[in-house]
Amino acid sequence: MEKNSIRYFKYIDLLALELSTAMGCTEPVALAYAASLAKKVLNDTPLKIEAFVSANIVKNVKSVIVPNTNGGRGIDTAIAAGFTLGDCEKELEVLASVKEEEIKLIDEFKRNVPINIKTNEDGHIFDIGIKAYSKEHYSYVRIVDTHTNVSEMVYDGNNLTLPKKNCKTHVIVDKELDEFKKTITIKEILDFANIVEIDDIKEILDRQINYNMAIAEEGINNNYGANIGKTLLATYGDSPFIKARAYAAAGSDARMNGCEKPVIINSGSGNQGITASVPVIVYGKEINADMDKIYRALAFSNLCTIHLKTGIGTLSAYCGVVSAGASSGAGICYLEGGDFKAISYTLVNALAITSGIVCDGAKASCAAKISSAVDAGIMGYCMYKNGNHFHSGDGIVKKGLEHTIETVGLLARVGMSETDKEIIKLMLND
Repeated sequence: MEKNSIRYFKYIDLLALELSTAMGCTEPVALAYAASLAKKVLNDTPLKIEAFVSANIVKNVKSVIVPNTNGGRGIDTAIAAGFTLGDCEKELEVLASVKEEEIKLIDEFKRNVPINIKTNEDGHIFDIGIKAYSKEHYSYVRIVDTHTNVSEMVYDGNNLTLPKKNCKTHVIVDKELDEFKKTITIKEILDFANIVEIDDIKEILDRQINYNMAIAEEGINNNYGANIGKTLLATYGDSPFIKARAYAAAGSDARMNGCEKPVIINSGSGNQGITASVPVIVYGKEINADMDKIYRALAFSNLCTIHLKTGIGTLSAYCGVVSAGASSGAGICYLEGGDFKAISYTLVNALAITSGIVCDGAKASCAAKISSAVDAGIMGYCMYKNGNHFHSGDGIVKKGLEHTIETVGLLARVGMSETDKEIIKLMLND
Protein backbone atom coordinates (compact mmCIF):
# COMPACT_ATOMS: atom_id res chain seq x y z
CA MET A 1 0.00 0.00 0.00
CA GLU A 2 1.33 3.44 -0.93
CA LYS A 3 1.11 6.22 1.63
CA ASN A 4 -0.40 8.63 -0.88
CA SER A 5 -3.00 6.16 -2.15
CA ILE A 6 -6.76 6.59 -1.83
CA ARG A 7 -7.01 3.39 0.24
CA TYR A 8 -4.40 4.65 2.69
CA PHE A 9 -6.47 7.76 3.40
CA LYS A 10 -9.65 5.72 3.58
CA TYR A 11 -8.16 3.67 6.42
CA ILE A 12 -7.45 6.90 8.30
CA ASP A 13 -11.03 8.04 7.73
CA LEU A 14 -12.31 4.66 8.88
CA LEU A 15 -10.49 5.07 12.18
CA ALA A 16 -11.64 8.67 12.54
CA LEU A 17 -15.29 7.81 11.91
CA GLU A 18 -15.56 4.55 13.86
CA LEU A 19 -13.49 5.63 16.87
CA SER A 20 -15.84 8.35 18.04
CA THR A 21 -16.59 9.48 21.59
CA ALA A 22 -19.59 8.32 23.61
CA MET A 23 -20.65 8.85 27.19
CA GLY A 24 -22.71 5.94 28.46
CA CYS A 25 -23.95 2.79 26.77
CA THR A 26 -24.48 3.63 23.12
CA GLU A 27 -28.04 2.28 22.66
CA PRO A 28 -29.74 4.42 25.35
CA VAL A 29 -27.52 7.32 24.30
CA ALA A 30 -28.66 6.88 20.67
CA LEU A 31 -32.24 7.07 21.94
CA ALA A 32 -31.42 10.27 23.80
CA TYR A 33 -29.74 11.65 20.68
CA ALA A 34 -32.83 10.92 18.56
CA ALA A 35 -35.04 12.54 21.20
CA SER A 36 -32.86 15.64 21.34
CA LEU A 37 -33.11 15.98 17.56
CA ALA A 38 -36.90 15.56 17.73
CA LYS A 39 -36.99 18.34 20.32
CA LYS A 40 -34.94 20.65 18.12
CA VAL A 41 -37.18 19.99 15.12
CA LEU A 42 -40.44 20.41 17.08
CA ASN A 43 -39.27 23.60 18.83
CA ASP A 44 -42.44 23.55 20.95
CA THR A 45 -43.77 22.06 24.17
CA PRO A 46 -44.53 18.35 23.63
CA LEU A 47 -47.84 16.87 24.72
CA LYS A 48 -46.95 13.25 23.94
CA ILE A 49 -44.19 11.14 22.41
CA GLU A 50 -44.30 7.91 20.44
CA ALA A 51 -41.19 5.76 20.22
CA PHE A 52 -40.78 3.05 17.57
CA VAL A 53 -37.83 0.80 18.37
CA SER A 54 -36.50 -2.54 17.18
CA ALA A 55 -36.36 -5.45 19.59
CA ASN A 56 -32.57 -5.20 19.81
CA ILE A 57 -32.87 -1.64 21.11
CA VAL A 58 -35.23 -2.94 23.81
CA LYS A 59 -32.67 -5.63 24.66
CA ASN A 60 -29.74 -3.26 24.94
CA VAL A 61 -31.50 -0.52 26.91
CA LYS A 62 -33.45 -2.62 29.42
CA SER A 63 -30.81 -3.17 32.10
CA VAL A 64 -28.12 -0.55 31.66
CA ILE A 65 -27.92 2.81 33.45
CA VAL A 66 -28.57 5.90 31.34
CA PRO A 67 -25.80 8.44 32.04
CA ASN A 68 -26.51 11.55 34.10
CA THR A 69 -29.96 10.36 35.21
CA ASN A 70 -29.12 9.45 38.81
CA GLY A 71 -29.20 5.72 38.05
CA GLY A 72 -32.22 5.75 35.76
CA ARG A 73 -32.79 2.91 33.30
CA GLY A 74 -35.07 2.15 30.39
CA ILE A 75 -36.25 3.55 27.07
CA ASP A 76 -38.54 6.16 28.64
CA THR A 77 -35.70 7.50 30.80
CA ALA A 78 -33.35 7.77 27.80
CA ILE A 79 -35.98 9.59 25.73
CA ALA A 80 -36.96 11.94 28.58
CA ALA A 81 -33.32 12.75 29.27
CA GLY A 82 -32.62 13.48 25.63
CA PHE A 83 -35.72 15.58 25.19
CA THR A 84 -35.30 17.67 28.34
CA LEU A 85 -31.53 18.00 28.69
CA GLY A 86 -29.86 16.59 25.60
CA ASP A 87 -27.52 18.54 23.34
CA CYS A 88 -27.99 17.09 19.86
CA GLU A 89 -24.82 18.77 18.57
CA LYS A 90 -22.80 16.36 20.73
CA GLU A 91 -24.28 13.19 19.19
CA LEU A 92 -23.26 10.25 21.45
CA GLU A 93 -22.16 12.68 24.15
CA VAL A 94 -25.67 14.10 24.07
CA LEU A 95 -26.05 13.86 27.88
CA ALA A 96 -22.51 14.86 28.82
CA SER A 97 -23.37 18.40 29.89
CA VAL A 98 -26.29 17.58 32.19
CA LYS A 99 -25.96 19.28 35.58
CA GLU A 100 -26.90 17.48 38.78
CA GLU A 101 -29.56 20.03 39.67
CA GLU A 102 -31.22 19.49 36.28
CA ILE A 103 -31.73 15.74 36.64
CA LYS A 104 -35.08 16.21 38.44
CA LEU A 105 -36.47 17.60 35.16
CA ILE A 106 -36.25 14.12 33.65
CA ASP A 107 -38.74 12.62 36.12
CA GLU A 108 -40.98 15.66 35.77
CA PHE A 109 -41.04 15.14 32.02
CA LYS A 110 -41.92 11.45 32.43
CA ARG A 111 -44.78 12.34 34.74
CA ASN A 112 -46.22 15.02 32.48
CA VAL A 113 -45.57 13.76 28.95
CA PRO A 114 -46.85 10.29 27.97
CA ILE A 115 -44.20 8.20 26.19
CA ASN A 116 -45.77 5.38 24.20
CA ILE A 117 -43.21 2.72 23.26
CA LYS A 118 -43.88 0.40 20.34
CA THR A 119 -41.68 -2.41 19.06
CA ASN A 120 -41.05 -2.19 15.33
CA GLU A 121 -40.90 -5.79 14.12
CA ASP A 122 -40.56 -4.99 10.42
CA GLY A 123 -37.79 -2.42 10.50
CA HIS A 124 -34.02 -2.62 10.72
CA ILE A 125 -32.22 -4.60 13.45
CA PHE A 126 -31.03 -1.24 14.77
CA ASP A 127 -34.03 1.08 14.47
CA ILE A 128 -35.11 4.09 16.53
CA GLY A 129 -38.01 6.37 15.62
CA ILE A 130 -39.10 9.26 17.85
CA LYS A 131 -42.32 11.17 17.08
CA ALA A 132 -43.12 14.16 19.27
CA TYR A 133 -46.45 16.01 19.21
CA SER A 134 -47.23 19.53 20.36
CA LYS A 135 -50.69 21.09 20.20
CA GLU A 136 -50.45 21.94 16.51
CA HIS A 137 -47.29 20.34 15.15
CA TYR A 138 -45.24 17.16 15.17
CA SER A 139 -41.63 16.13 14.56
CA TYR A 140 -40.22 12.75 13.62
CA VAL A 141 -36.62 11.55 13.73
CA ARG A 142 -35.40 8.10 12.72
CA ILE A 143 -31.97 6.52 13.25
CA VAL A 144 -31.19 3.18 11.58
CA ASP A 145 -28.36 0.66 11.31
CA THR A 146 -25.78 2.64 13.30
CA HIS A 147 -26.00 4.88 16.34
CA THR A 148 -25.78 8.27 14.64
CA ASN A 149 -27.12 7.41 11.18
CA VAL A 150 -30.08 9.79 10.99
CA SER A 151 -32.17 8.59 8.06
CA GLU A 152 -35.21 10.85 8.50
CA MET A 153 -35.99 14.22 10.04
CA VAL A 154 -39.56 15.42 9.49
CA TYR A 155 -41.55 18.47 10.58
CA ASP A 156 -45.30 18.36 9.90
CA GLY A 157 -44.74 15.96 7.01
CA ASN A 158 -41.87 17.92 5.45
CA ASN A 159 -38.47 16.26 5.14
CA LEU A 160 -35.60 18.30 6.56
CA THR A 161 -31.89 18.35 5.78
CA LEU A 162 -30.07 15.56 7.63
CA PRO A 163 -27.00 16.10 9.83
CA LYS A 164 -23.72 15.80 7.95
CA LYS A 165 -20.85 13.51 8.93
CA ASN A 166 -17.33 14.80 9.32
CA CYS A 167 -14.19 12.84 8.54
CA LYS A 168 -10.47 13.45 8.86
CA THR A 169 -9.34 13.57 5.23
CA HIS A 170 -12.74 13.91 3.53
CA VAL A 171 -12.05 10.87 1.34
CA ILE A 172 -15.13 9.04 2.56
CA VAL A 173 -18.59 10.57 2.32
CA ASP A 174 -22.07 9.16 2.76
CA LYS A 175 -22.16 5.43 1.93
CA GLU A 176 -18.57 5.12 0.73
CA LEU A 177 -17.51 4.04 4.23
CA ASP A 178 -19.81 1.01 4.22
CA GLU A 179 -18.65 -0.01 0.76
CA PHE A 180 -14.99 0.40 1.70
CA LYS A 181 -15.38 -1.73 4.84
CA LYS A 182 -16.58 -4.63 2.69
CA THR A 183 -13.34 -4.65 0.69
CA ILE A 184 -10.69 -4.70 3.42
CA THR A 185 -8.71 -7.72 4.58
CA ILE A 186 -6.53 -8.55 7.57
CA LYS A 187 -3.50 -8.66 5.30
CA GLU A 188 -4.14 -5.14 4.05
CA ILE A 189 -4.88 -3.89 7.58
CA LEU A 190 -1.50 -5.25 8.66
CA ASP A 191 0.15 -3.53 5.71
CA PHE A 192 -1.47 -0.24 6.71
CA ALA A 193 -0.43 -0.62 10.36
CA ASN A 194 3.16 -1.25 9.30
CA ILE A 195 3.51 1.80 7.04
CA VAL A 196 1.13 4.40 8.48
CA GLU A 197 2.64 7.74 9.46
CA ILE A 198 1.99 7.95 13.19
CA ASP A 199 1.11 11.64 12.92
CA ASP A 200 -1.82 10.66 10.68
CA ILE A 201 -3.45 8.59 13.45
CA LYS A 202 -1.88 9.93 16.66
CA GLU A 203 -4.67 12.35 17.56
CA ILE A 204 -7.33 9.64 17.12
CA LEU A 205 -5.43 7.04 19.14
CA ASP A 206 -4.23 9.42 21.87
CA ARG A 207 -7.85 10.19 22.63
CA GLN A 208 -8.63 6.47 22.79
CA ILE A 209 -5.66 5.83 25.08
CA ASN A 210 -6.57 8.67 27.43
CA TYR A 211 -10.32 8.04 27.63
CA ASN A 212 -10.39 4.26 27.70
CA MET A 213 -7.54 3.90 30.16
CA ALA A 214 -9.16 6.49 32.44
CA ILE A 215 -12.39 4.47 32.69
CA ALA A 216 -10.42 1.22 33.08
CA GLU A 217 -8.51 2.70 36.02
CA GLU A 218 -11.78 3.98 37.47
CA GLY A 219 -13.12 0.42 37.41
CA ILE A 220 -9.95 -0.95 39.03
CA ASN A 221 -9.85 1.66 41.79
CA ASN A 222 -13.55 1.74 42.72
CA ASN A 223 -16.52 -0.58 43.05
CA TYR A 224 -18.78 -1.04 40.03
CA GLY A 225 -21.17 -3.87 39.21
CA ALA A 226 -19.68 -7.30 39.83
CA ASN A 227 -16.08 -5.96 39.96
CA ILE A 228 -14.81 -8.42 37.36
CA GLY A 229 -11.56 -6.54 36.78
CA LYS A 230 -10.70 -6.36 40.46
CA THR A 231 -11.66 -10.02 40.91
CA LEU A 232 -9.24 -11.07 38.16
CA LEU A 233 -6.34 -9.24 39.78
CA ALA A 234 -7.19 -10.53 43.27
CA THR A 235 -7.51 -14.12 42.04
CA TYR A 236 -4.82 -14.53 39.39
CA GLY A 237 -2.21 -11.88 40.15
CA ASP A 238 -0.93 -9.12 37.91
CA SER A 239 1.00 -10.74 35.07
CA PRO A 240 0.81 -8.81 31.78
CA PHE A 241 -1.81 -11.18 30.37
CA ILE A 242 -4.00 -10.93 33.48
CA LYS A 243 -3.67 -7.16 33.65
CA ALA A 244 -4.67 -6.91 30.00
CA ARG A 245 -7.87 -8.82 30.76
CA ALA A 246 -8.54 -7.15 34.11
CA TYR A 247 -8.24 -3.55 32.95
CA ALA A 248 -10.48 -4.18 29.95
CA ALA A 249 -13.09 -5.82 32.17
CA ALA A 250 -12.80 -3.01 34.71
CA GLY A 251 -13.57 -0.43 32.04
CA SER A 252 -16.81 -2.23 31.34
CA ASP A 253 -17.50 -2.68 35.06
CA ALA A 254 -17.49 1.09 35.39
CA ARG A 255 -19.22 1.89 32.11
CA MET A 256 -22.15 -0.51 32.53
CA ASN A 257 -22.78 0.52 36.12
CA GLY A 258 -23.08 4.27 36.22
CA CYS A 259 -19.63 5.75 35.55
CA GLU A 260 -20.07 8.85 33.44
CA LYS A 261 -16.58 9.04 31.96
CA PRO A 262 -16.52 9.10 28.14
CA VAL A 263 -15.09 6.26 26.08
CA ILE A 264 -13.87 5.89 22.51
CA ILE A 265 -16.12 3.36 20.85
CA ASN A 266 -15.47 0.90 18.03
CA SER A 267 -18.17 -0.19 15.58
CA GLY A 268 -20.80 1.61 17.61
CA SER A 269 -19.94 0.02 20.96
CA GLY A 270 -18.05 1.33 23.97
CA ASN A 271 -17.42 -2.18 25.24
CA GLN A 272 -15.92 -3.09 21.87
CA GLY A 273 -13.83 0.08 21.93
CA ILE A 274 -12.51 -0.78 25.39
CA THR A 275 -11.83 -4.40 24.44
CA ALA A 276 -10.02 -3.52 21.22
CA SER A 277 -7.75 -0.99 22.92
CA VAL A 278 -7.15 -1.44 26.65
CA PRO A 279 -5.51 -4.91 26.50
CA VAL A 280 -3.12 -3.70 23.80
CA ILE A 281 -2.24 -0.54 25.74
CA VAL A 282 -1.77 -2.36 29.05
CA TYR A 283 0.25 -5.21 27.55
CA GLY A 284 2.39 -2.79 25.53
CA LYS A 285 3.28 -0.84 28.65
CA GLU A 286 3.95 -4.01 30.63
CA ILE A 287 6.55 -5.22 28.09
CA ASN A 288 8.00 -1.70 27.69
CA ALA A 289 7.09 -1.46 24.01
CA ASP A 290 7.84 1.93 22.47
CA MET A 291 4.90 4.19 21.65
CA ASP A 292 5.39 3.81 17.91
CA LYS A 293 4.75 0.08 18.26
CA ILE A 294 1.77 0.62 20.56
CA TYR A 295 0.17 3.07 18.11
CA ARG A 296 0.60 0.59 15.26
CA ALA A 297 -0.76 -2.30 17.33
CA LEU A 298 -3.75 -0.16 18.34
CA ALA A 299 -4.44 0.80 14.74
CA PHE A 300 -4.29 -2.86 13.78
CA SER A 301 -6.52 -4.07 16.63
CA ASN A 302 -9.14 -1.39 16.00
CA LEU A 303 -9.27 -1.97 12.26
CA CYS A 304 -9.33 -5.73 12.77
CA THR A 305 -12.34 -5.31 15.08
CA ILE A 306 -14.11 -3.19 12.47
CA HIS A 307 -13.41 -5.83 9.82
CA LEU A 308 -14.68 -8.71 11.95
CA LYS A 309 -17.81 -6.74 12.90
CA THR A 310 -18.67 -5.74 9.33
CA GLY A 311 -20.07 -9.15 8.42
CA ILE A 312 -21.96 -9.40 11.71
CA GLY A 313 -23.76 -6.07 11.80
CA THR A 314 -24.25 -3.47 14.51
CA LEU A 315 -26.45 -5.61 16.78
CA SER A 316 -27.13 -9.35 16.90
CA ALA A 317 -27.33 -12.30 19.27
CA TYR A 318 -23.57 -12.69 18.85
CA CYS A 319 -21.61 -10.85 21.54
CA GLY A 320 -19.62 -8.07 19.88
CA VAL A 321 -16.69 -8.25 22.26
CA VAL A 322 -15.78 -11.68 20.81
CA SER A 323 -14.53 -9.87 17.70
CA ALA A 324 -12.79 -7.18 19.74
CA GLY A 325 -11.20 -9.73 22.08
CA ALA A 326 -9.82 -11.75 19.19
CA SER A 327 -8.50 -8.54 17.66
CA SER A 328 -6.82 -7.41 20.87
CA GLY A 329 -5.13 -10.80 21.06
CA ALA A 330 -3.88 -10.22 17.53
CA GLY A 331 -2.78 -6.75 18.61
CA ILE A 332 -0.73 -8.31 21.41
CA CYS A 333 0.73 -10.71 18.85
CA TYR A 334 1.68 -7.64 16.77
CA LEU A 335 3.38 -6.06 19.81
CA GLU A 336 5.43 -9.23 20.17
CA GLY A 337 6.59 -8.98 16.54
CA GLY A 338 4.12 -11.45 15.06
CA ASP A 339 3.86 -11.57 11.27
CA PHE A 340 0.78 -12.21 9.13
CA LYS A 341 0.95 -15.96 9.73
CA ALA A 342 1.11 -15.53 13.51
CA ILE A 343 -1.73 -13.00 13.48
CA SER A 344 -3.86 -15.23 11.25
CA TYR A 345 -3.56 -18.22 13.55
CA THR A 346 -4.16 -16.04 16.61
CA LEU A 347 -7.43 -14.76 15.14
CA VAL A 348 -8.66 -18.15 13.92
CA ASN A 349 -7.84 -19.80 17.23
CA ALA A 350 -9.60 -17.07 19.22
CA LEU A 351 -12.72 -17.10 17.06
CA ALA A 352 -12.92 -20.88 17.34
CA ILE A 353 -12.87 -20.61 21.14
CA THR A 354 -15.46 -17.94 21.90
CA SER A 355 -17.75 -17.58 18.86
CA GLY A 356 -21.22 -18.34 20.16
CA ILE A 357 -21.18 -16.19 23.30
CA VAL A 358 -24.62 -14.59 23.21
CA CYS A 359 -25.53 -10.94 23.62
CA ASP A 360 -28.30 -10.58 26.17
CA GLY A 361 -28.17 -6.82 26.41
CA ALA A 362 -25.94 -4.27 28.07
CA LYS A 363 -25.43 -4.85 31.78
CA ALA A 364 -22.86 -5.81 34.44
CA SER A 365 -22.04 -9.26 33.02
CA CYS A 366 -20.62 -7.67 29.84
CA ALA A 367 -17.39 -7.17 31.79
CA ALA A 368 -17.05 -10.92 32.36
CA LYS A 369 -17.63 -11.59 28.67
CA ILE A 370 -14.89 -9.10 27.86
CA SER A 371 -12.54 -10.98 30.16
CA SER A 372 -13.36 -14.25 28.41
CA ALA A 373 -13.01 -12.73 24.93
CA VAL A 374 -9.62 -11.18 25.69
CA ASP A 375 -8.52 -14.46 27.30
CA ALA A 376 -9.47 -16.25 24.06
CA GLY A 377 -7.43 -13.75 22.07
CA ILE A 378 -4.42 -14.31 24.32
CA MET A 379 -4.93 -18.08 24.24
CA GLY A 380 -5.08 -17.96 20.45
CA TYR A 381 -1.70 -16.25 20.40
CA CYS A 382 -0.16 -18.59 23.01
CA MET A 383 -1.37 -21.61 21.05
CA TYR A 384 0.45 -20.34 17.98
CA LYS A 385 3.63 -19.63 19.95
CA ASN A 386 3.58 -23.23 21.14
CA GLY A 387 3.07 -24.64 17.66
CA ASN A 388 -0.65 -25.38 18.01
CA HIS A 389 -3.70 -24.22 16.12
CA PHE A 390 -7.17 -25.29 15.07
CA HIS A 391 -7.58 -26.71 11.58
CA SER A 392 -10.07 -26.33 8.76
CA GLY A 393 -13.01 -28.58 9.56
CA ASP A 394 -12.72 -28.07 13.31
CA GLY A 395 -16.26 -26.83 13.80
CA ILE A 396 -16.75 -23.50 12.02
CA VAL A 397 -13.05 -23.07 11.22
CA LYS A 398 -12.51 -22.86 7.47
CA LYS A 399 -9.48 -22.95 5.22
CA GLY A 400 -8.09 -19.44 5.13
CA LEU A 401 -8.46 -16.57 7.59
CA GLU A 402 -10.90 -14.48 5.54
CA HIS A 403 -13.09 -17.54 4.88
CA THR A 404 -13.28 -18.18 8.63
CA ILE A 405 -14.17 -14.53 9.30
CA GLU A 406 -16.89 -14.70 6.65
CA THR A 407 -18.27 -17.87 8.23
CA VAL A 408 -18.40 -16.27 11.68
CA GLY A 409 -20.29 -13.33 10.17
CA LEU A 410 -22.88 -15.69 8.68
CA LEU A 411 -23.20 -17.53 11.98
CA ALA A 412 -23.87 -14.29 13.83
CA ARG A 413 -26.01 -12.48 11.31
CA VAL A 414 -28.06 -15.35 9.85
CA GLY A 415 -27.62 -18.42 12.02
CA MET A 416 -28.31 -16.66 15.31
CA SER A 417 -31.27 -14.55 14.17
CA GLU A 418 -33.80 -16.90 15.78
CA THR A 419 -31.61 -17.11 18.89
CA ASP A 420 -31.80 -13.33 19.10
CA LYS A 421 -35.60 -13.43 19.12
CA GLU A 422 -35.63 -16.05 21.87
CA ILE A 423 -33.15 -14.09 23.98
CA ILE A 424 -35.37 -11.01 23.76
CA LYS A 425 -38.45 -13.04 24.74
CA LEU A 426 -36.63 -14.45 27.76
CA MET A 427 -35.36 -11.03 28.82
CA LEU A 428 -38.80 -9.44 28.66
CA ASN A 429 -40.50 -12.30 30.50
CA ASP A 430 -39.35 -11.42 34.04
